[in-house]
Amino acid sequence: MDSSLTQNPAEYPENRAIVRLRPKAEARAIRHGFPWVYADELVLDRRTNGLAAGTLAVLEDAERRPLGLVTVNPKSKIVARMLDRDPAAQIDQSWFEARLQRAMALRSRLFPTPHYRLAHAEADGLPGIVIDRFGDTAVVQPNAAWAEALLEPLVAALVSVTGVTTVVKNGSGRSRSLEGLAEEIVVVHGTAPDGPLPVPMNGATYMADLVGGQKTGLFFDQRDNHAFTAKLAKGARVLDVFTHVGGFALASLAGGAASALAVDASAPALALAEAGAKASGFENFSTRQGDAFAVLEALATEGAQFDLVICDPPAFAPAKPALEAGLRAYERIARLAAPLVAPGGYLVLCSCSHAADLSSFRNASARGIGRGGRRGQILHTGFASADHPVLPQLAESFYLKALTFRLDG
Repeated sequence: MDSSLTQNPAEYPENRAIVRLRPKAEARAIRHGFPWVYADELVLDRRTNGLAAGTLAVLEDAERRPLGLVTVNPKSKIVARMLDRDPAAQIDQSWFEARLQRAMALRSRLFPTPHYRLAHAEADGLPGIVIDRFGDTAVVQPNAAWAEALLEPLVAALVSVTGVTTVVKNGSGRSRSLEGLAEEIVVVHGTAPDGPLPVPMNGATYMADLVGGQKTGLFFDQRDNHAFTAKLAKGARVLDVFTHVGGFALASLAGGAASALAVDASAPALALAEAGAKASGFENFSTRQGDAFAVLEALATEGAQFDLVICDPPAFAPAKPALEAGLRAYERIARLAAPLVAPGGYLVLCSCSHAADLSSFRNASARGIGRGGRRGQILHTGFASADHPVLPQLAESFYLKALTFRLDG
């Protein structure tokens, strides 16, 4: 243990609350970097249960030795999240600035334009906080109670470190509901964007709706997988299923695809995809609205064939209870997509479900391809781009997988 940590509870600042692990809880995992404490691992007495969601507290092991500073939400399954190894740390604007400066140093080195995920929650030392940057505008997702409570110093630090002029709070999604937080999307600094923002990426221009779109408006995590797929797209007929705002389709056209058909259930998303194609100067781009499974079945009935097919669905297995059903859905997608790939063509299958590990997803995809009457080889396995770092101790931060198959006749 770090001897510099405060040992005497009387030395904790501002009469800071203390929470304690149960005697049988594994303190070693926390010491080695695991950032969460589950409800069944913490002593939840009347005092702890009475703490307001987002309260800062010193976490101690069963022998009353400090492990660090955590934020507590007695209403959440993840009852405590590690913020700082120093239990006396002050979580203020300066603290946020230090974390954000470290995060931005990495992104600035990797990306030539200021369009990237700036903060990737636990992996960047900001549990439950996601920040995507779109030039002079940033979108913050405070997905944990402590982030909601300290939004003001977080936003002040974000503006100070990056110089952004507009900050949008996107308070929506499953994570917030699990924390007992209300949903709202509101501009918390500056003025609302005047319509979708153009975002250059991989030779294409994507249109991101930061106020009315899905999540933060654009999925930066697929950047590297878009780039790899574009290498296969020259002269190809491309089908991009679950395209969102153009996803793989626009990147493929930038890579020289002969044509691209983008499929999504959302009419607003397809409208943004069309606007992106226009802004990019792509004329050989078309869309088809509808349920992905139904569209895949219809395309097979129509005898359609493509040289490159990409399926990038939402998380079919967002948590372990949904794993079995999610793997069946991934298998079905592969089964329906495989027959649409021309002999010698390519099939890209993606999963953003952290509950479905790489091996399980790969097996489900291979079964589906086989059930679709095809065989193939895996050419490439892709993951989230480097602005979505992985915390080694937290499997949930390793979520995105992209498998590229070349299929035989």
